[in-house]
Amino acid sequence: MTRSAVLCGLGAWVPPRVVTNDDLAARLDTSDEWIRTRTGIRQRHVISDGLGTADLAVEAGALALKSAGLSEVDYVVLATTTPDRLCPATGPEVATRLGLTGVPAFDVAAVCSGFLYGLQTGRALIAGEIAGTVLVVAAESFTTLVDPADRATSPIFGDGAGAVVLRAGEAAELGAVRAVNLHSDGSLAELITVAGGGARARAVGDTSPAHITMQGRATFAHAVKHMEEVTRRTLAQVGWDVAEVDHVVGHQANARILHALAKHLGLAEEQAVVHIEEVGNTAAASIPLALHHGATTGRIKPGDKVVLPAFGAGATWGAAALTWPALEV
Repeated sequence: MTRSAVLCGLGAWVPPRVVTNDDLAARLDTSDEWIRTRTGIRQRHVISDGLGTADLAVEAGALALKSAGLSEVDYVVLATTTPDRLCPATGPEVATRLGLTGVPAFDVAAVCSGFLYGLQTGRALIAGEIAGTVLVVAAESFTTLVDPADRATSPIFGDGAGAVVLRAGEAAELGAVRAVNLHSDGSLAELITVAGGGARARAVGDTSPAHITMQGRATFAHAVKHMEEVTRRTLAQVGWDVAEVDHVVGHQANARILHALAKHLGLAEEQAVVHIEEVGNTAAASIPLALHHGATTGRIKPGDKVVLPAFGAGATWGAAALTWPALEV
């Protein structure tokens, strides 16, 4: 049998501080209704003073290891666009705090597609017999990139982390990651960007704040188009008809994008797992957070066919497909 990466553990964690739409409306020219109708978001979790991305990642990673019944893994991959420092990477700190000192650990930055890039990295390590077990964590403190006075972006983002454990197994097993397709197009970099704070800005003495800017309408159109295309390509690769799919667990950027994607695929709106109402857009962390929500509420059941599409800054996009395993979460 072909050696495959099998999902055997799942964990998720969000910081305790909650910021509701009404909280934002108290300081911005907005309202709960305006935010809900345009994004589907009711509230988001936000890191408090003293917390950082590593803290979120450690919490989610520990829960994923517990779910898998493991105390050790061979590799740690951290997907994040909000590392605690520009140098060093945050992954080694996360590994050490999880009791995994000496284990290879590194960061992957692909913004909202980061979990899929991390998943493919872990899958390749296992398929290549470099590792037998891999912890993939996606953690973001994305509210640190938001201008708190920006009515367009401030309501959208939240902070959180999700993690999965992969182990070597067989392609026929429940939980085997059947396919991952990844893509990028740097010509679309200006759709979503944080220009301030990077090497280019520092080299010319630009001290502009490191705040995110977005071209909302263009991003919406590209997200639906590319996620539909890559989802169909991934389904064809694993030999699934669209009608066989039980759930689409996509990047939680906007509820309307998720519903539009389901419609374009010919699926019912309720087949799109939507968790953005509770946590906002958590970038790389959004897919594992949504998977955890679906699994713990009983919506996603063992044997269900699940597809995971994402689109994010870069531009990056991709999709993965797997049959859901039985997990302790």
